[in-house]
Amino acid sequence: MKKTAGIHHITAIVGHPQENVDFYASVLGLRLVKKTINFDDPGTYHLYFGDEGGNPGTIITFFPWVGAFQGKIGDGQVGVTSYGVPVGAMTFWEKRLKKFGIKFQTTERFGETYLTFEDTHGLRLEIVEREEGNLNNRTFGDITPEVAIKGFAGATLFSAQPAKTSQLLEEVMGLEKIGEEGNLIRFKSYGNIGNIIDVKTTSSGHGQMGVGTVHHIAWRAKDDTDQLEWQQFVGENGYGVTPVQDRNYFNAIYFREHGEILFEIATDPPGFAHDESIETMGQNLMLPSQYEQYRDRLNDSLIPIKVRSFD
Repeated sequence: MKKTAGIHHITAIVGHPQENVDFYASVLGLRLVKKTINFDDPGTYHLYFGDEGGNPGTIITFFPWVGAFQGKIGDGQVGVTSYGVPVGAMTFWEKRLKKFGIKFQTTERFGETYLTFEDTHGLRLEIVEREEGNLNNRTFGDITPEVAIKGFAGATLFSAQPAKTSQLLEEVMGLEKIGEEGNLIRFKSYGNIGNIIDVKTTSSGHGQMGVGTVHHIAWRAKDDTDQLEWQQFVGENGYGVTPVQDRNYFNAIYFREHGEILFEIATDPPGFAHDESIETMGQNLMLPSQYEQYRDRLNDSLIPIKVRSFD
């Protein structure tokens, strides 16, 4: 029986890249840890945001496509992405969302209070206080480590076949079922961040990929050896798994589970500081070697972006 520590990263589709940077860096205070291109569509950015060190379990990544079709959140997707903040930080975040005119609701489940809201492009987000997880050693504007987002608290999966998705999480991915409440089943991994997964047992209607939707969710593998074991194990359990793909900052394998959600298993190493220093991460456009010859052309075609402080 293999067990993943939890979420490695979540990747979503959004609209204008500057609007994306303004929301996740300027409002939420996440660090832009990598500015690169979509390896499968090199005329488009691939932007990575996370904690100060760009650690697994904190990284949300985006494909920004200006003018792209607005998606529909529904079955076959990650429906809600949850962020964890230190205990006592909720009042700060209520005030901050109000400051920037972001509408939110307060909801409760499994004994926890959540702030639920949407980003600029319609992606559904939550903030919840959690004891677990290291403080994010980052100060940006009014956001200090005492209130900063630590990383993922978890995610809510909207599955086309929730019973089969639940079975996969428990019997293949190695999460533990820890509760049921209303139309949600809760699972937990052994890691201390990105470790809580809720599966919605009722249908939200079929999702449609586009702006404002999650493209895939990635789970953590310790290293390349662990990933190859995962590849074999997932395949032995009846899922069609891709060959290993080099994503420069991690290696990846993919499979679509029976509830139609695209799963990835990504290696923790080498991380985001192997091609630039940890101090300068996110400042420059970083390209894999096969695209370096096109740097001038890409710099001319990509929309300029910058991290701005609104405090």
